[in-house]
Amino acid sequence: MTFAYRGLATVGLLIAAGLPAFAQTEVKIGYALAPDSHYGVAAQKFEEVLKAETGDAFEFKHFPSSGLGGEREVIEGLQLGTIEATIVSSGTLANFVPDTGVFDIPFLFRDLEHARAVLDGPIGQEILAKFDNVGLHGLAWGEQGFRHITNNRNPIHTPADAEGLKLRTMENPVHLAAFNAMGAAPTPMAWPEVISSLQQGVIDGQENPLSVIVSVKLDEVQKYLTLSGHVYSPAMLLVSKPFWEGLDETQKAAFEKAAAAATEAMRSYVDNVETSGVETLKDRGMEINALSLDEKAAFQESISAAYEGYYETYGKDLVNAIVAFK
Repeated sequence: MTFAYRGLATVGLLIAAGLPAFAQTEVKIGYALAPDSHYGVAAQKFEEVLKAETGDAFEFKHFPSSGLGGEREVIEGLQLGTIEATIVSSGTLANFVPDTGVFDIPFLFRDLEHARAVLDGPIGQEILAKFDNVGLHGLAWGEQGFRHITNNRNPIHTPADAEGLKLRTMENPVHLAAFNAMGAAPTPMAWPEVISSLQQGVIDGQENPLSVIVSVKLDEVQKYLTLSGHVYSPAMLLVSKPFWEGLDETQKAAFEKAAAAATEAMRSYVDNVETSGVETLKDRGMEINALSLDEKAAFQESISAAYEGYYETYGKDLVNAIVAFK
């Protein structure tokens, strides 16, 4: 039997046995939220488009609801090459690429259109590229939407209403500076601990976009929702740098196309929740108030001291360029 004939015979035996004649590359993708969240929708779209582009070359394994650990642990797994992909909040990303924190400055963006234009434009893309320097590769900016405050103590209309409020935040120095400046008691905490901490009264409240508040049913453990819109919250679709470097150019192009489609799916989800989420939460029994323009101005004034620190950290020119971007 010649070598070529033996090779063909081996492939034939594999096919006859119902086994693939080639090895698939496993893509473990972990994220903090449920499969029916904006993260889950984006992860499914990412897989769908990638498979349409590459056939059966990649086999996805999804780990929603922090199935691989907290966001920081998952990102560290990407750096080590033990996890291939994640969809992650921007607050955690600032621990790896500090410049990412500039997007978390309160009252920086006018609206969703402004935020998306900045992230998709030169400012956002320049920061995205910096992840290549820390063992990661940023494929695309995703989105969670504008963040709002929930709590079990009282409705919030003024900074005085937030005084001493034990509020879960991410491990994000920008958020911490703002909440400290307004007199709250920010408490950094990994997401998997939040629900039980709210149930036990360890913390009074938390802050997140409507997309998260609705999808994880925070109404079951929180009474009050204040539509503060204090911070726009991006997300990011990241892959491991070692994994990325092992792809050929055709595969890289497929991943980029899939990531763009995932971003669109995530933003569409956020658009829908921004429209329907308030009514959903009202129907579930939450007491909801929206900050008026005057009330929001009072909060902006209360954190003015924090802005001086933001200018020192990120540069006044960068902050002003984002504010002025059209």
